[in-house]
Amino acid sequence: MKEVKASAAWVASQASHVFIDSSDEELKYDHLALGLKRALEHDKSAFDADRLQKYTGPELREMLKWPRPLPLEDERVRLLHEVGRVLEKNFEGKASNLVESCEKSAVKLVALVTRHFPGFRDHTVYKGHQVFLYKRAQIFVADLWGAFKGQGFGEFSDIGSVTIFADYIVPAVLQHFGVLNYSASLASMVESNSEIGSGTEEEVELRACSIHVVEMMKDLIQIKYGKQVSSVELDLWLWSYGIQLPSLAHHRTLSIYY
Repeated sequence: MKEVKASAAWVASQASHVFIDSSDEELKYDHLALGLKRALEHDKSAFDADRLQKYTGPELREMLKWPRPLPLEDERVRLLHEVGRVLEKNFEGKASNLVESCEKSAVKLVALVTRHFPGFRDHTVYKGHQVFLYKRAQIFVADLWGAFKGQGFGEFSDIGSVTIFADYIVPAVLQHFGVLNYSASLASMVESNSEIGSGTEEEVELRACSIHVVEMMKDLIQIKYGKQVSSVELDLWLWSYGIQLPSLAHHRTLSIYY
């Protein structure tokens, strides 16, 4: 990988990830999550499968109290419609049925999500090889695990199989710590806020190297301290650290997969 080198990381919960866009400085996770939470508190049926199939762009903006068109708005609406249709067709309209069908396996749930929901198939071709990143499918599992504290809908016997959720904050934190080294050309693109296309070599390397290096970190922690930590826990720590650094330079990619 020439640009980055490693030198040593539902429906309601997923809706917030659907809208994340690293190219829009004002559109933040907390803003979106709060808007969706308010919508659900105001109307308990806001994310029912039949409702998801009917939302329009302006209705989503109103729900989120957002003053202008969302990035990739038409595509976001299409994805919400897709989620509603698939839930209705295959899971009796209930995300809980989707979760229960995985038999408490994180790996099976990721496979189910990517099999049934095309919008979650976060993979690309890198130098002739197919690369599977599956950020949103995996973070769906992690959100359930965290929200339910590993019990009920959040109980997974293999949560350790989930990798980090590669988007734009974690690579920036790893670079900040000197764990990832960017090439001069990539560093220039990041520092100048130039857009890096979705599926380009640079973008795939940023995300894939972040996953690889965090797996290495897990092994090193086990060897040095005798402690087992999950990628989910490391991702949460890295992400939380990153959002506290307002000046942190991160790559900018317009994508439905972040």
